[in-house]
Amino acid sequence: MSTILIHSRKSLFHLDLRAVWAYRELLFFLIWRDVKVRYKQTVIGSAWAILQPFLSMVIFTIVVGNFAKIPSDGLPYPIFAYTALLPWTYFAQAIGRSSGSLVGSANLITKVYFPRLIIPLSGVVAPLVDFAVALRSILALFHASCLRL
Repeated sequence: MSTILIHSRKSLFHLDLRAVWAYRELLFFLIWRDVKVRYKQTVIGSAWAILQPFLSMVIFTIVVGNFAKIPSDGLPYPIFAYTALLPWTYFAQAIGRSSGSLVGSANLITKVYFPRLIIPLSGVVAPLVDFAVALRSILALFHASCLRL
């Protein structure tokens, strides 16, 4: 049985991307696990990726668009709000998942050696699937908006 001794780095921001590349299959597996669990636990599946920012867009349109009268430079306000909410939703999910991923994977971290950067990285990459699904809907909205103009 071999023993691996892990030493601390002198630099605070040393990422060791070679080790992450060497363990890319583990990274892919963790991302796939997060995506699969996310879509299996929701009844509406991938529609949740569109529905979540859509409901926020409806609230923003009613509150900010109608009551506060914030200008949208000629673009319909729902599309204006939805376009801003898509990256914000991704950012919020990525931060939330990556911060909780280390605590949620504590058993894996203490038992097996792999680059520790893989755990929060999988929490950041997994919401990109939701972002890509919702991005298709915003492109359809832009196309419909351009046809009306």
